Amino acid sequence: MNNHSLHSFDELREASSSDCDGAKVAIMMCSFNGVSFLKEQLDSFERQHHRNWELYVSDDGSQDDTLELIKRWGCERVKIFDGPRKGFSANFLSLTCREEINADYYAWSDQDDIWRQEKLQRALSYLQKVPANVPALYCGRTELVSETGLHVGYSPNFSLAPHFNNALVQNIGGGNTMVFNQAARLLLQKAGGDVIVPSHDWWAYQLVSGSGGVVLYDSEPMVLYRQHGDNLIGANSSWLARLRRLRMIFKGRFYEWNGQNIIALESMFSCLKDEHRATLSRFKNLRNKSLFARVFGFFRLGLYRQTLMGNLGLVLAVLLKKI
Repeated sequence: MNNHSLHSFDELREASSSDCDGAKVAIMMCSFNGVSFLKEQLDSFERQHHRNWELYVSDDGSQDDTLELIKRWGCERVKIFDGPRKGFSANFLSLTCREEINADYYAWSDQDDIWRQEKLQRALSYLQKVPANVPALYCGRTELVSETGLHVGYSPNFSLAPHFNNALVQNIGGGNTMVFNQAARLLLQKAGGDVIVPSHDWWAYQLVSGSGGVVLYDSEPMVLYRQHGDNLIGANSSWLARLRRLRMIFKGRFYEWNGQNIIALESMFSCLKDEHRATLSRFKNLRNKSLFARVFGFFRLGLYRQTLMGNLGLVLAVLLKKI
């Protein structure tokens, strides 16, 4: 940890929650026409074992009763802001960068999930073992539930260690699972709320791992992730989802996303560790090389995804010059 190295979640298994009981958590939720499921999420905040939290909501122009529901909920620990209306990623990042939000830890939340009672307590019990000056990000699996809250499965359980070489080509944690410390929040603030990236959660993983921070992946689901027709991004564990990702590779979406991430990471170049700066530069240069140079270069670079199918898709993207 002295070298700001990454850690598996199991390395901090002996952590105690007693030291973090007084820590203040800012729950940052973005809303947009979310009245259908919002109350269940709000009520799950109230049931948290960790009690020292405040809720900050950034609404992106809801036309239903979302804001009225939040106000009727009656909790005094809520503050509502107008969102930038530029999409979910921009909404989360702009909310994260608001100077008036101050806490020891920060938790992103969707509007339609349900948190387990121990979610905050569990996240903090591990994060507080990381030195305060080291960026630290907690994330993990989710339990998938239907519109009515019935269990339908789990998100993939990733077993390989979090690392910048993984973060460049894959996000392992949904934003609805993420909790991070003040040092990680300062990184996100420095990057700014206007940075153009495919998703705020993938960006957080890249930024924290790239800076040499600690990324903790929890294999125990702490969030009930609701699957419904209005989901902007659903679970990625089905064969249909895998086929969709392959289609995105063929259409060049993955290439486009990587391009956005590279530009964003280059804007934070001074915050990256030397080895990760070198990896980023090589990654950028290899994307447009000839087939042999591209394949050989990416093999030597050591990028990886968490599953066999994911790595096969990565190989395909390299071969087709869609990386």
